[in-house]
Amino acid sequence: MNIKNVAVVGGGTMGNGITHVFAVKGFNVFLCESTEELFQKAIKTIAANFDRQIKKGTVTEENKAVSLKNINKIIDVKNVPIDVDLVIEAIYENKDAKLSIFNTLNSIVKPESIFATNTSSISITELSAGIRPDKFIGMHFMNPVPVMKLVEIIRGYSTSDETFNVVKELSIQLDKQPVEVFDYPGFISNRILMPMINEAVFTLMERVASKEDIDTVMKLGMNHPMGPLTLADFIGLDVCLAIMEVLYNGFNDPKYRPCPLLKKMVAAGKLGRKSGEGFYKY
Repeated sequence: MNIKNVAVVGGGTMGNGITHVFAVKGFNVFLCESTEELFQKAIKTIAANFDRQIKKGTVTEENKAVSLKNINKIIDVKNVPIDVDLVIEAIYENKDAKLSIFNTLNSIVKPESIFATNTSSISITELSAGIRPDKFIGMHFMNPVPVMKLVEIIRGYSTSDETFNVVKELSIQLDKQPVEVFDYPGFISNRILMPMINEAVFTLMERVASKEDIDTVMKLGMNHPMGPLTLADFIGLDVCLAIMEVLYNGFNDPKYRPCPLLKKMVAAGKLGRKSGEGFYKY
């Protein structure tokens, strides 16, 4: 299958990044948001990210202009064109919300189109049940999408080899490194990363060390580019908690129990960079 027309549903942090990488490679991208305001916010972010790349010399002003012309505005998922070859859902981590989008699109988009989700932890098999399961797959990009090379390609129980191979080849076209993953809670990246972050929060809660020192140990001792608490703020503490809950419920194993301090901070609205305060103030 030759992918030419791509719909990205959701223009937030991940969605605008995914739109960016497809547009710069010449794909015809339909960016779908729920309101005009959110769409314009996404386009503004994409343009700003291009400006950063221009300063670094990785793209040109001409690349930016052509890429932005490849992005088409769609307001409301019901208006996604019938002839898109691939749909990538990139909304927040909520199973019911994602199912609602795919159920709507299933009756709109042509039957041969592939459905992909950028979920970081929710079961591909559960999302695909009753919704073209053989043509349903996970494409978990990393943040920031224009910079990070990895894409986890997650097979649901019924994902066909044809669907997997098309998406794998597509990822390579985007200059990404695809990794095949089977459908278990958290996949690879977050099954390993989130328990580390969660343990760092436990370490802080138990007053083993200050937040700065916990981050310093992991940066200087383990050669991580940023400490786990700084990284949690960057990801969003609500996202970290949601993934830990998926792991905890998916495996029924107490080692994935979300730290009470993490739960308390999310309840207080201290979500990290996006709210102005998490473990650090911004």
